[in-house]
Amino acid sequence: MAISRGQLVKELEPGLNALFGLEYKRYENQHAEIFDTENSDRAFEEEVMLSGFANAQVKPEGSGVTFDNAQETFTARYSHETIALAFAITEEAIEDNLYDRLASRYTKALARSMANTKQVRAANVLNNAFNAGFAGGDGVELCATNHPTIAGTFSNELATSADLNETSLEQSLIDIAAFTDERGLKVAARGVKMIIPSELQFTAERLMKSAGRVGTADNDINAINSMGMIPQGYVVNNYLTDTDAYFIKTDVPNGMKMFVRSPIKTAMEGDFDTGNVRYKARERYSFGFSDPRGIFGSPGA
Repeated sequence: MAISRGQLVKELEPGLNALFGLEYKRYENQHAEIFDTENSDRAFEEEVMLSGFANAQVKPEGSGVTFDNAQETFTARYSHETIALAFAITEEAIEDNLYDRLASRYTKALARSMANTKQVRAANVLNNAFNAGFAGGDGVELCATNHPTIAGTFSNELATSADLNETSLEQSLIDIAAFTDERGLKVAARGVKMIIPSELQFTAERLMKSAGRVGTADNDINAINSMGMIPQGYVVNNYLTDTDAYFIKTDVPNGMKMFVRSPIKTAMEGDFDTGNVRYKARERYSFGFSDPRGIFGSPGA
């Protein structure tokens, strides 16, 4: 249905002082702080987790060497979705508008809607990180204590859920350093960036920037700060819905990913019969994760 003069009554009358409601600032590209972006030329992308070998064995004198097997363990799939939105304006509404170009104003609103949708969809990967209904390639949700491996399991979530504080943050970093691979070998992983909702920004600032320990009378240094344990600091994501959940992005490769299948494109056309002018925006992309070791999280207490 096209936007007609009936929906733009005040814009057709003299004496209007201002039009407002479409010029708000917006949070830009917060997804880039979480996801590594790659391009795609297929309908979907798959990434396969490989297992290496277990620890080497002692070979007794005169005995044969032990053989081990490497294999594929699971596949993460990224299915690209088409995101699109359009609007139309009647020929009469364009002709009779007294104040500015309707198309210019509403194409800005269209861009705002497309951008906001991308941020919501990106944040939903973390919003559903503790939900078993949103499983990754290994059959378990993004943040869990029981990610299956050939050697057993590994955890990228606190054993006991906790709010963001000095103790929980230190334990998170300890747990990241204890990551193991598919065969149980240690992984040299570290946290590089903390991702938090806006409600935790003041807590994060005190935890990561104070020279001394937070909330104590002891004259101890802030170990997280002095050791540079999270070198990229923290970022606020305003689209996270859980006000006490926090996440730490690690330096493990092939973790959080965004695939761009088709960048955003806009188009406009006029309809010969009605005179309406139609405007459309469209893009294709997907958000997800391959190796869950790429992130560590706590849902809060």
